[in-house]
Amino acid sequence: MTPVLIKQATIVNEGKQFVSDLLIRNGRIERIAPHIEVQGAREINAEGLHLLPGVIDDQVHFREPGLTHKANIYTESRAAVAGGTTSFMEMPNTVPAALTQGLLEEKYSIGANTSLANYSFFMGVSNENVEEVLKTNKKKNEVAGIKIFMGSSTGSMLVDNYVVLNKIFGDAEMLIATHCEDERVIAANKLKYPDADHASFHPLIRDAEACFESSFSAIQLAKQNDTRLHILHISTARELQLFSNMMPLDQKRITNEVCVHHLHFTADDYTRLGNQIKCNPAIKAPENKAALWEALLDDRLDIIATDHAPHTWDEKQQAYAQAPAGLPLVQHSLLLMLDYVQQGRISLEKVVQKMAHAPAICFQVKDRGYIREGYYADLVLVDLKQAYTVEKENILYKCGWSPMEGMRFPASITHTLVNGHVVYENGRIVEGSNGMRLQFDRA
Repeated sequence: MTPVLIKQATIVNEGKQFVSDLLIRNGRIERIAPHIEVQGAREINAEGLHLLPGVIDDQVHFREPGLTHKANIYTESRAAVAGGTTSFMEMPNTVPAALTQGLLEEKYSIGANTSLANYSFFMGVSNENVEEVLKTNKKKNEVAGIKIFMGSSTGSMLVDNYVVLNKIFGDAEMLIATHCEDERVIAANKLKYPDADHASFHPLIRDAEACFESSFSAIQLAKQNDTRLHILHISTARELQLFSNMMPLDQKRITNEVCVHHLHFTADDYTRLGNQIKCNPAIKAPENKAALWEALLDDRLDIIATDHAPHTWDEKQQAYAQAPAGLPLVQHSLLLMLDYVQQGRISLEKVVQKMAHAPAICFQVKDRGYIREGYYADLVLVDLKQAYTVEKENILYKCGWSPMEGMRFPASITHTLVNGHVVYENGRIVEGSNGMRLQFDRA
């Protein structure tokens, strides 16, 4: 493997920016120094560019197996690396769902054969597979975590049996990630809006109370059992009272994630985008977005992710009640946050913290998430002065559409490296190397 030498990049890492060279050899960062010369190395001139650790997205739905008319691991990993995401953790609600150790390992085999990015997968929980789930304890350094749908979403994986929940929370020896929406609240809200015929009803049916009640229940279960809990896609101001910024992230037993669409869109956008932004939990009223931003900046919210969840354009054109929930985001999440950097809403260092460092800390990802000597060379070069417009022709999702279409971002991604391999360069996917199975450093 030819060494790669990145010259004079502005490195953004661990709260600092500095100009340096960086040498990659055998897939890892060998040296970071002001001036490095290596005969025979491939040089990338990064003068004027910013070098970030690759994004680790802790929640995506790449739809394979069984839903590959929407997406697959190959197509969505291409979109991911084009967007600066070098590692992903994928959810179990495929067809069949990843509810046995054998089905889980089949997904890892697909990842090994087709993914351009590094990959990990969650073990799924149903009301009937407790013993199978707990076998995952033996793989705690090889599996992202255990995923529980405490609210229903795409697929039929709702876990509403509290005997099952107590058993999993009590006996799991690894991180549990939850989708939290209370089904009883949602059912009651549906009765209030029997004639709901537009996506604008979605945040009224799947409302803040539904999110709060379910998140509160998950936290109570975690506290009773001293479980390592990670609550996905926080979407409401009300839920923020459940979280603290009073201790370092690596000491928290209960952590969370906010998704880019909840930081960007509000309920006002349903008029323009309709089912395109129908998702679970719902995008809600503007005061929630404002509160999420405040909590992100003061560290009550820990991770920025996407919940990338593609559906075909035709599926999204159905009537509100039939249209599936979810939207494709993984190609444009970093660009969107760089837009907010340019607006002065968030610092570049904070974006790196929330999209690379924090996922590595929360999930105890081994040797990734930072620009450090000895770590894997998962890196992204960005040009903060070169604009990029999302157009039909440059959307890489298999579904072929994006709610961001037509947006002009002030920055662009020039290179993405995964394990030292250049996999994206100046608008072009570079085939020929696959990502690696993520490893976790858990005691």
